[in-house]
Amino acid sequence: MTRTTNADQKDWPFTYIFILAILLIVIPTIGAISIHDYFQEQERMTSDLATLQNVTEESIRASVVNADAGLKLFDDALNDRLKTGFTLFLQEYNRTGGDPAEMDLAGIKEKMGGTIDLYVINESGVVEYTTYPPDQGLDFKKIPDFYADITALRLGDSFTADRVVYKQSTGQIRKYAYMPTPDHRYLLELGFVPEAFADERNRVRSMENLQELVALNPYLDSIRVYNIFADPVGEPASTASPETRRLVTEVILPSRSDYEVRDTGSGKLIRYLFIDLKDPGYPSDMSLIIELTYNTALIEQQLDQLLLYRTAIALLAIVLCSAAIFVVTRRLTRPIAEIVDDIEIIARGDLDHTIRVAATREVRVLEQSINRMVGTLKSTIQRIRESEETIREYSDALEEQVRERTADLQESTERANLYLDVLTHDINNMTNTASLYADLLLEELEGEPREYTEKVHRSLQKSTQIIRNVNTIRQIHEERAALAPVVLDEVIRAEIGHHPDTSIRYAGTDVHVLADGLLSEIFTNLIGNAAKFGGQDLEITIRVEEREDEARVTVEDTGPGIPDAMKGQLFSRFTRGGSEKSGRGLGLYICRMLVERYGGRIWVEDRVPGEPERGAAIRFTLRKAAMQN
Repeated sequence: MTRTTNADQKDWPFTYIFILAILLIVIPTIGAISIHDYFQEQERMTSDLATLQNVTEESIRASVVNADAGLKLFDDALNDRLKTGFTLFLQEYNRTGGDPAEMDLAGIKEKMGGTIDLYVINESGVVEYTTYPPDQGLDFKKIPDFYADITALRLGDSFTADRVVYKQSTGQIRKYAYMPTPDHRYLLELGFVPEAFADERNRVRSMENLQELVALNPYLDSIRVYNIFADPVGEPASTASPETRRLVTEVILPSRSDYEVRDTGSGKLIRYLFIDLKDPGYPSDMSLIIELTYNTALIEQQLDQLLLYRTAIALLAIVLCSAAIFVVTRRLTRPIAEIVDDIEIIARGDLDHTIRVAATREVRVLEQSINRMVGTLKSTIQRIRESEETIREYSDALEEQVRERTADLQESTERANLYLDVLTHDINNMTNTASLYADLLLEELEGEPREYTEKVHRSLQKSTQIIRNVNTIRQIHEERAALAPVVLDEVIRAEIGHHPDTSIRYAGTDVHVLADGLLSEIFTNLIGNAAKFGGQDLEITIRVEEREDEARVTVEDTGPGIPDAMKGQLFSRFTRGGSEKSGRGLGLYICRMLVERYGGRIWVEDRVPGEPERGAAIRFTLRKAAMQN
C-alpha cells in the first residue's frame, strides 16, 4: 500500500489544531466576560451619577422652597406697619384733591420715620412721583407680567403687600406694598427698608447651604442662582454671561421649566432648574433659576481607567490560559502523535509493525482496534491477491465472449437491415404498380366496382405511408443528428405544394432553424393527418412565431378536434384515433421524435380553448439558428 503526498502541502499537527480550537473558544469567552463586566460597571456608574444628580437637585429644590417659606413669614410680619403708613398717604392724596403734584411726599416720609419711600404710579405703569430718586420715571410696562399685576391692583379696592425683594443694583432689600387711589387713577406704593437684615442673612445662608452640595457631589463643579431678571443672586450683575441671560429670558422663563445644555468638547453638563416661587397673593415673582454645572468628563476618565484595567486583566488571563492549554494539550495529544507515527510505518508497507500501548484506557482501546484492523487488512490483502488471478482469467474469457456476441449482433443487424431494405423496396415496387393499375381502373369503372377500387387505392396509400414511416424511424435511430441552419419557409411551402386540394393558410416567415433533411416529415405528417380526418370544408392554418432563441410553429385545423382523454398520449407510439381512417399510429410519434431530435418540444391544444370539437392545434418549438452577416 502506497500513500501519495503533495510536497507543497503543509499540514498542521493535530496538537496545534487542538490548541487553536480551544483558544478560539477561551479567548472570545474571556473577552465576552470582560466586556460584560465593563458594561455592567459602566451602567452602575451611570446609574449612580443619575441618582446622585437627582438627589442633589431635589435637595436644592427643597432647600430653596424652605428658605423662601421662612422669608415669607418674615415679610408678612411687616405688613401691618406698611398698611398703617397708607393712612397718611391717602389723607395727603385727598387733601390735594387727587393731584400728586401738590402732595408733600417728603413730609409724609418724615412722619413715617424716614425709612419708608413713597411712590405714585400712573395708569401707564410709570413711577411719576417718588421720594426715591433712582426710581423716578421707572416704566413697569417693560415687565409685562408685573405691569398686568399692578394694573389689576390699581383697579381694585384693597391693600396689597408684596414680598421683600433684593435690588441687584444697590445691594439693598426692600419690602413693598400697594394701595389704589379712590378714583383708581393712580396706584400708591410704599417701599420699606427693614432695619434688621435677618431676611438677607437667611437668603445668604441658603446660598451657603447650596454651595455645600458641591462638596457632597464629586461630579458637581459649581452652583449659581439667578432671579427672573437673569441677575445672579449674591454676585455682581456683570458676572452673568450674555448666553445665560438669553437662555433665562428667552427659553427658561417663557416655559417655566428646566433646561439642559451639554458641552461634549469640555465634558460639561449644565442643568438649569426652574424653581417656581410665584405666589398669586403677591405681585412680585420670587422664582429662581439654579444653574448646576456637572463635570461629565470625570466619569469618562473613570470609565477609561476601568477599560484599561479590564483589558489588562483579560490579556493576563488569556496568556495564563494559553500556557496552561499548551501544557495540558501536549500531554493529552502525545499518545495520538505516537499512534500517527506507528500508522505511518504501517502505511509504508510494514504490516508487521504494531501500535505502541499507551497509558490511558481510551487510547489503549484505539491502539488495540488499529492492531486488529491491520491484522484483518493483512488477511484481506492475501485473499485479494489469491483471487486476482481468478478474476483476471474470468475477465479475459468474458472479454472474448463480449467480442463474439458483439460481432454476432452486428452481423444480425446488418442482415436484418438488408432484409428490411429488400422487403421495403419490393413492397414499394409492388405498391406503386398496384397503385398505377388502380388509377387506370378508377378512370374506366363506375358504380360499385369503382367504390371497391377506391378502397383498394386508399389501402395502397396507407401501405406506402407505413413504409415511409418505418424508413423515417430507421433514419432517426441509425443516423446521428447533424443539425444545420434550415430555411423554414422553404420547407413549409414545399409541403403545402404536395396538398393542392387542401385549403391551407400560411403568411410566411424568414426564420432559420437548426434541423436536418427530415424536418419536412413533421409537416408531411401534421398536414396529412389534418387532411385525412378534417372532413369537408377543412381549413388548415400554419403560423410561425419568433420567441427569443426559438421559433414556435402552430398547425391548426377546423376538423372534429381531439378529445381531452387522448391529448396526453397522442404522441406515443402506436396511438391510434377512433376513426376507420386511422393508420398504425406512427405519424405523430415520428413528429415527437424529430422535434426532440432538434431540441424542441411538441404538444396539442384546442384551436378554440375549451371547445375541442371545433378543431385541434398542434404546436411545437424549434431552436433558431444564429445567422452570420
